[in-house]
Amino acid sequence: MQGERSIDRRFFLTKWSIYFIGLLIMAFGIVLMIRADLGSAPWDVFHIGLFYQIGLTIGTWSIIVGFFILMISSMITKKLPPLGAFLNMLMVGIFIDLYMMIPQLHTPDLFILKLIMLLIGVLVIGIGIGVYISSRCGAGPRDSLMIALTEVTGWKVQYIRLGMELVVLCLGWLLGGPIFIGTILFSLTIGSIVGLTLPACQRATDSLLDKIQHKKEKKVTFQI
Repeated sequence: MQGERSIDRRFFLTKWSIYFIGLLIMAFGIVLMIRADLGSAPWDVFHIGLFYQIGLTIGTWSIIVGFFILMISSMITKKLPPLGAFLNMLMVGIFIDLYMMIPQLHTPDLFILKLIMLLIGVLVIGIGIGVYISSRCGAGPRDSLMIALTEVTGWKVQYIRLGMELVVLCLGWLLGGPIFIGTILFSLTIGSIVGLTLPACQRATDSLLDKIQHKKEKKVTFQI
């Protein structure tokens, strides 16, 4: 019995560790895009615009906006969002602010270096998304709203997502957020990147978690 609890605890810790590692990676990619100063992802354009106009920090605005999005999702579905959505909202904002404080992560002087930083940032975001989703610990606030709106309206996911991105992008632009080639590049490529990273991450995560489960099954069989 003690051995089973130990394996269950290991399964739980591994699953959530993968989730947090994914959030760490994704937040790092977001900051790389911000520091490249060639335009950010639509939601980050909005967060940065709020930062420009009101103050606080970019990470704080990510948390505040995420909180209101979760409230809206909860009202639409009449259900509380999963724990993973709350943790995503909180931790990504914290990680963004921590990365922003690293002095080595500054904007390069040369355009080519900015472009390289931007490309690496988009790729890193795609990897982070693949890692955290593969843990199956819950979608982020924005994805939760997308799913809720899809269920209520019956519209296709891609249309809902596109509409959300356009709305926040326009709001971010009105607030003075950074829209440039990075914004376009992110919007055009992130779906394809996640389409490659998610299956690979899912296989790796499932393989790791299956090994832990297999040890539990072997132990139960042995005890019987």
